Amino acid sequence: MESSDVAEQLLFNQSANVPDITAVTISYLFCIFGGSLSVLITFGNLLVIISIAYFRQLHTPTNFLMLSLAVADLLVGLLVMPFSVVLFVSSYWRLEDLLCKVRGSLDVLMCNSSIWNVCCISVDRYYAVCQPLRYRTKINVRVVWIMIMVCWTAATLNGIILSLKAPEKGHKNNKCASIQVQTQKTTVVAAVFGFGLPAVTISSIYLKILMVAHKQARSILNMDKSGANVSKMERKATKTLAIVVGSFLMSWTPYIFCITFHPLSNYTIPVNVLQSFKWLGWSNSMFNPFIYAFFYSWFRSAFRMIITGKIFTDDFSNSKLF
Repeated sequence: MESSDVAEQLLFNQSANVPDITAVTISYLFCIFGGSLSVLITFGNLLVIISIAYFRQLHTPTNFLMLSLAVADLLVGLLVMPFSVVLFVSSYWRLEDLLCKVRGSLDVLMCNSSIWNVCCISVDRYYAVCQPLRYRTKINVRVVWIMIMVCWTAATLNGIILSLKAPEKGHKNNKCASIQVQTQKTTVVAAVFGFGLPAVTISSIYLKILMVAHKQARSILNMDKSGANVSKMERKATKTLAIVVGSFLMSWTPYIFCITFHPLSNYTIPVNVLQSFKWLGWSNSMFNPFIYAFFYSWFRSAFRMIITGKIFTDDFSNSKLF
């Protein structure tokens, strides 16, 4: 009897330890996944930032908008995602509430700055394709920097306002998930003005660009060679940035859709679903450097010179990349 009791006790202890082992395994895997994603996002966007800042040939209005977007993506990988990993693996940390608020404010700031930067990129492409004769007068470096300042100012104000809003009573998540449930009115207003209107604006602009580009494609054969080359370059840039915009909208729309209808559905959407969609949105910050490298030969050349350390051996800022 005594040995039998010991055996039963050992079996009970082993079964009791299974959830702990599973939780630890999940935590380790999540740390590896989140850490790897954070490194990829940080490294990729750092390459974009250094390339545009260092090589004078890349000092164009469009590239400065891409630089601003890369800064937002870099901060997602450098600040938001590491905080999220820490919050996930340390549920009962004494500074959890403070860290959760800081992460939430940074999250809103980066997401809003990204959407408004993408909106500005759409405006830039509209003038480049639809009104090419007015492009250089309407979109110059001074105008672009004003647009960037407006984007970051609006995003900062939005982040401060939303972070000061208290979550609705009875729906606070003790583990500080990837979302903080606000009141129904606050959530809907934030989703509509922070994502919905810019997304509709961006889609409308690119629809117009698509129609104009289709007409231009028919007239390219009637152009001289230099005019045709310029038109093809603008169309290629527009196509590439359309992919950037499309990937951004596809990555963030599921989360915005769920968080908007979450209060309307009486909070029936599982938190794990919301977290998964939020991580999908954050993962978008990793895509843009790969898109630039795939479509732009000058970015590939710039990345190669940075990775190999060539720019540290001499002054290559005036190098011809294309």
